[in-house]
Amino acid sequence: MAASLTDLLHRFIRYGLVGAVATAAHYALMAALVEWMQVPAWIASGLGATLGAQVAFFGNRRFTFDHRGALGPAWLKFQGTALIGALVGMAIVAGGVALGWHYLLAQVGATLTGLVLTFLINRRWTFT
Repeated sequence: MAASLTDLLHRFIRYGLVGAVATAAHYALMAALVEWMQVPAWIASGLGATLGAQVAFFGNRRFTFDHRGALGPAWLKFQGTALIGALVGMAIVAGGVALGWHYLLAQVGATLTGLVLTFLINRRWTFT
């Protein structure tokens, strides 16, 4: 039991590290779209999440889960999981902005929610 909890913790930490890189790509694109192109924050969040998902897939496939299975099916599962995370995130950003929050503050809440949600899905489904 302790070994499985240790393994879970190590995987979650790796997932978080990969996620930090993917999130940096997400936030950079989102901020550029909002600030320079006046794209609504909720749309920019979705586009940023799309970029971040590609960064996260390749990092997590090897570094976090050491997945050696077929690339195509895992990629499709990961994209579906990322889409769920992005839609939840977009709703959180839209709700936060409607409440008067700065869009980046709302995005932080979306990111933390998505981190836990997508880790659980990817661990149990995508990379099995």
